[in-house]
Amino acid sequence: MAYAALMPTKVGLQGSTAFVHGVNSERLKVKVSVKMPTKALNIKSALSCVEEKTGYKNFLHIDDFDKATLLKILDRAQEVKALLKSGERTYLPFKGKTMAMIFAKPSMRTRVSFETGFHLLGGHAIYLGPKDIEMGKREETRDVARVLSRYNDIIMARLFAHQDLLDLANYANVPVINGLTDYNHPCQIMADALTMIEHVGGIEGTKVVYVGDGNNIVHSWLLLAAVVPFHFVCACPVGFEPDKETVEKAQRAGVGKIEIVNDPKEAVKGADVVYSDVWASMGQKEEAAYRREVFQGFQVDEELMKIAGPQAYFMHCLPAERGVEVTNGVIEAPNSIVFPQAENRMHAQNAIMLHSLGL
Repeated sequence: MAYAALMPTKVGLQGSTAFVHGVNSERLKVKVSVKMPTKALNIKSALSCVEEKTGYKNFLHIDDFDKATLLKILDRAQEVKALLKSGERTYLPFKGKTMAMIFAKPSMRTRVSFETGFHLLGGHAIYLGPKDIEMGKREETRDVARVLSRYNDIIMARLFAHQDLLDLANYANVPVINGLTDYNHPCQIMADALTMIEHVGGIEGTKVVYVGDGNNIVHSWLLLAAVVPFHFVCACPVGFEPDKETVEKAQRAGVGKIEIVNDPKEAVKGADVVYSDVWASMGQKEEAAYRREVFQGFQVDEELMKIAGPQAYFMHCLPAERGVEVTNGVIEAPNSIVFPQAENRMHAQNAIMLHSLGL
């Protein structure tokens, strides 16, 4: 039976006024190199390796894709989200497929969003926790990659070292999805972009101001601004700026406007989105007390949001330390979209996996 016959003629998108009208089977079948520090080598080879072997695509860095492809993936995310919200459960593109999920770093959102999303679209996900593999210690990454490729159709990895992800992608014979590394977090930024499309109305021409540590979230925002034209500002304490080479790469692209500043109050003026993250990420908790001192003045509170203006939404990739990098009042305010943002991890990742598998 053609899938179009199963489609509702009008499907609402939660949190927006957009609707899917008369989507047909053809629409549903749409298939929709960052210069790293020297030690993180040859990203392009990691991206192209799986394409040469299978015709599929890894999803390792935002700027591995052009603007049209990223927007097509986000389009697909809206479309499949609408289906799931409508209660439709007969669209099962992942039926008969399995995904290996490697977690060197534990995470509630990453595990639940990937596992639930893959299941809802017909697939089966296998959780491999920090003690299950100990990739690079108990077994070499290249061996893990080749073994898992023989059992699974796709691999998602949430790791510490970015080089481990590149090695995994280089040796795997199936698509590898970056669930997070210390360097970047592309799935999160795709979810953020989807949330902006729904609430702000788009990404292009907007102003996004990140307040806090110049971490992996910032790197992915920078790489998005190297592909899609918008104004990205990172306001951080001196000494906590994002990776210099990544900043320069984004600026050289000449697509988005990039600023790295140290005054959050000046930075947030006119922002469409004010974004925050924890000051001490996983693996940095021993620095937490020191960072709380250094980051004084970088808390996103009601006063800072007032300076940003009434049009500004608040976003946070979670988990949040309420009362530290953001106040409870800001998270719970009407213009906070952190929970739609968290939900969109699943929908953005579903679209990413559909694209990577050529479905």
